[in-house]
Amino acid sequence: MTTMRDHLADRIAATGPITLADYMADCLLHPTLGYYTTRDPLGAAGDFTTAPEISQMFGELIGLALAQAWIDQGQPAPFTLAEAGPGRGTLMADILRATQAVPGFHAAMRLHLIEASPVLRDKQRDTIARDDIIWCDGIGDLPDRPLFFVANEFFDALPIRQFVRDGAGWREKRVTVEDGKLTFALGGAAPVAALADRLADTKDGDLVELCPAAAGLAAEIGQRIETRGGAALIIDYGDWRSQGDTLQALQAHETIGPLDAPGGSDLTAHVDFEALAAATPSAHTRLTAQGVFLERLGITARAQALAGGSTGDRLENLIAAHRRLTHPHEMGTLFKVIGFYPKSQTPPPGLDS
Repeated sequence: MTTMRDHLADRIAATGPITLADYMADCLLHPTLGYYTTRDPLGAAGDFTTAPEISQMFGELIGLALAQAWIDQGQPAPFTLAEAGPGRGTLMADILRATQAVPGFHAAMRLHLIEASPVLRDKQRDTIARDDIIWCDGIGDLPDRPLFFVANEFFDALPIRQFVRDGAGWREKRVTVEDGKLTFALGGAAPVAALADRLADTKDGDLVELCPAAAGLAAEIGQRIETRGGAALIIDYGDWRSQGDTLQALQAHETIGPLDAPGGSDLTAHVDFEALAAATPSAHTRLTAQGVFLERLGITARAQALAGGSTGDRLENLIAAHRRLTHPHEMGTLFKVIGFYPKSQTPPPGLDS
């Protein structure tokens, strides 16, 4: 049986070393060998856990923030409620439950999920349990109407390219085969137009990452929101500007080498939020730590309400979930939030302009 390693070796033998973006795209999204297209990667039995899987509080607050943004913009109807990379559907299920009591929201909503994996589409169908879900392969498939959009840990999985500074030029990091093993190699030094502005804040040997797909998606999402109305909440780990090698692979909740298990491990990189902000034609908010964002939305009060008179394991689990989502030493500062909104409107709740 052909493995991903065999497929990559054959491709490299035919065309030469491939970019890191090509390597990631094959490993994650190959139709028969790709990581996301062949399995459910989430949870204790998978390779990683996301915020919605930690606690219902995360999705509930996201849902209410989007609903408030919808109210602030005059309750447009119909509108698209969309999530990119919905995983098992846990986040969207919590969003829908929390917004059930918002007058008119569900009646005006048209639900779209952007998901490439048939395995995960089946999980989403079971978790959300609605017969009105419309699945899309990409942002471009969404209809032309107001868009209220969420992406949690979606942009970090988009393929990146890596470049190492060499004088006034850059050497691209590539994947090749040596002695039968996958390994990294550097291409020749050359100018890179997209990195012209990075000559001012880097030195020889510094590594910078680019994610062309992220900028393109941010531009498309922002254009829809600026033209038709709506709001986007993008939550991911990363920072304002890319600097250094952030590519990582996870397998069974442990970090392994990015070339160790092609097609069998999750590959991600930190999101360059500055690039997203620069790409959108809409207004964007300040980059905000996830913990600050959730506290502004009322996560502590929600945790207290869920706790009620709880004791024992239930209370301990709620305290642990609150801490993991908000504490600076947990997900609270590693993960960031940026919002897109029309220039004529106010920012989504929990975020500043």
